[in-house]
Amino acid sequence: MVNVGILGTGLMGQPMAQRLVESGFSVTAYNRTPSKLEPLQSLGIRIAATPREVLETCDCVILMLTDAAAIRSLLLSEETQPALSDRAVIQMGTIAATESQSLCDEIAAAGGEYLEATVLGSIPEAKTGTLIVMVGSTPEQFDRWLDVLKAFGPEPLRMGEVGSAAAVKLAMNQLIGSLTSAFALSLAFVRRQGIAVEDFMQIVRQSALYAPTFDKKLQRMLDGNYANPNFPVKHLHKDANLFLKEAQDLGLDASIVEGVDRILQRSLELGLADEDYSALYRAIENEH
Repeated sequence: MVNVGILGTGLMGQPMAQRLVESGFSVTAYNRTPSKLEPLQSLGIRIAATPREVLETCDCVILMLTDAAAIRSLLLSEETQPALSDRAVIQMGTIAATESQSLCDEIAAAGGEYLEATVLGSIPEAKTGTLIVMVGSTPEQFDRWLDVLKAFGPEPLRMGEVGSAAAVKLAMNQLIGSLTSAFALSLAFVRRQGIAVEDFMQIVRQSALYAPTFDKKLQRMLDGNYANPNFPVKHLHKDANLFLKEAQDLGLDASIVEGVDRILQRSLELGLADEDYSALYRAIENEH
């Protein structure tokens, strides 16, 4: 039996740990906030006291951490780094391609191996194992760890070497921010004009411009109900900034993302950091 570790058991990490157990893996978990580990103990998941303990007892370690700084603080500290030798690290959070490539080099220098397997989808898909899994690795790594990755999605897709999956993930999250902002602005505009929302939506749904995410977020925006998020504002804001820097470094005109970032920043100022990202509608409406 493959022993799989997971560092980070937040919104996505918890259901992903559960999926590993349901898929027949022995699982050890660590989180800096112990309370986030409590729901996992009843599933038979072993709880580790330190990241080093996870590395020492597992064949591979999955990372579902906030950002690259959190990864470095847990894995590349003086205490933990020696335990990376002969261990595989599978990075599944959202970080920049350049950050992923740098981590790959640092972990390899410590004697470990690194690959990335970013995911598209949210908590419901994590629970059912239907995430879209995008992999950045060597062909050999992809084959070796495919059974682990299939716990999260039925058809993991290798995008290329390390950095490629991180780039695609940021590209997709940029679409989340831009599409949602554009839809929220049009919705607010027609409502201010006194147009019936359902009449507007009938036109949208019949057009080539329709995206399913519009209907997924519509009721939240109409009700002003942004609680119990699958993807909070603060995480989308972080990802928008990562995309913006990477795009600018590539010489692209990312003005559209600058606008989305301002809306997300306004959402944070309104105290919506931990709310569902559809809360950017409130920022667009200029409500206080």
